[in-house]
Amino acid sequence: MDRAALTDTMKKDNTELFEKTPVLKAVMTLVIPTVISQMITVVYNMADTFFIGQMNDPDQVAAATLVMPPFVMLTGFANIFGIGGASLISRSLGMGDREKASQCAAFSIWTSAGVALVYGILIFSLRSAIFPFLGANDATYGYCTDYVLWTIGIGSVPTVLSACLAHLVRSEGYSKEASFGVAFGGILNMLLDPLFIFGLHMGVIGAAAATMLSNTAALLYFVILLRKNRESSVIGFSPSRYPRGLAIPREILLVGLPSFIMNMMSILSNTVLNRMVVSYSNQAIAGMGIAKKIDMLAFAIAGGMTQGVLPLIGYNYASGNRERMRSVIRTAFRCSLTAAAVGTLFLFTCAVPVVKAFIDDPATVEFGQHFLRIVSLSCPALSVTMMTISIFQATGSKRTPMFLSMLRKGGLDIPFMFIMNSIAGAYGIPWATPIADFLAMAFSLAFFIPYWRKLDVR
Repeated sequence: MDRAALTDTMKKDNTELFEKTPVLKAVMTLVIPTVISQMITVVYNMADTFFIGQMNDPDQVAAATLVMPPFVMLTGFANIFGIGGASLISRSLGMGDREKASQCAAFSIWTSAGVALVYGILIFSLRSAIFPFLGANDATYGYCTDYVLWTIGIGSVPTVLSACLAHLVRSEGYSKEASFGVAFGGILNMLLDPLFIFGLHMGVIGAAAATMLSNTAALLYFVILLRKNRESSVIGFSPSRYPRGLAIPREILLVGLPSFIMNMMSILSNTVLNRMVVSYSNQAIAGMGIAKKIDMLAFAIAGGMTQGVLPLIGYNYASGNRERMRSVIRTAFRCSLTAAAVGTLFLFTCAVPVVKAFIDDPATVEFGQHFLRIVSLSCPALSVTMMTISIFQATGSKRTPMFLSMLRKGGLDIPFMFIMNSIAGAYGIPWATPIADFLAMAFSLAFFIPYWRKLDVR
């Protein structure tokens, strides 16, 4: 088959997936690879904590936990340009406007790379002011510096750009290819962690270097993939495609902003949580850090569900096929809630052995298993809120997902952290998470139900 015929076949296959494939099969085709890749991403993020924990040094585990907020910020940048760009690309393709889709991709790629570069330089340059604010002390400051040098100072661009490209590639229906790239980077990181940490005796520096190199490898994979598919894909690296006006950047930023705000509020929330818990002990912050890393599996499942189904919802919304779009939404909600319920059951019942697998320090395990059981209760509520936000994003809504994103993290959980800390101390703080998530779910349903009724079948 020549290249032109191959291009036509690829376009036809993706159109078939978006328009005619049975809904459950279409949802599973897009969601399963995305969920798997998100879980692998979490596992490789957990791998740093796991392998650092094998040294039984709570200070190094605490350091990796304390600098996680500025590292998570990189995901925020990837989301604002990746999710915002993916939403507009899928809607543009649904309307048959490939030129606009190509400009969306160029804006997302080049702007995310520039923002990541500036951010990496700023964070490392201002570390002497930032680290103490995050809760670093004399025992953890040096480890924080080593970790941030590699993951943010050097690794900001590949981290942001590889994640952004995964979103963009997925917007064209290439969910398997996007997920393979994410999974490839994650698996590589898990292989490099023990080699650098123990084989080369690099400690926390080895974990950070492994993260940077794995994200760089994932970026190279996406570059090669897009070069190979350059005749069929609207995603390219040519600066000439960069939009001249403000319409496309405005649309991408406004749609992607809720995801960015969610990350920002998560950073604020985690910073407050870290500073509150570290006041008790480094074992407490290490245990909390392990619990939060494990609980990220639930977030990965919910995030994978929403990111995977977003292009399918956006495409059918733009093409006017409201009946299919509503069917997709119903199916996605059922799948997401089922996975969340299973996640809660597993994490709650297996908290002690799971935390013990990370570190064999009794005080750290005691804090960790307590934190994990409590925060796992919020999985079902989290899945509903994130799916609701994604539906609004896929259909181009801006204000509602932004409000819900701010509400879920920071808006509700921070006040409850102070309340529960005053009531029950360190063991009360984690209760702020399920309380906030269930309240956020109630708000999200209050917005979604009237919106759902307006989506009349055409």
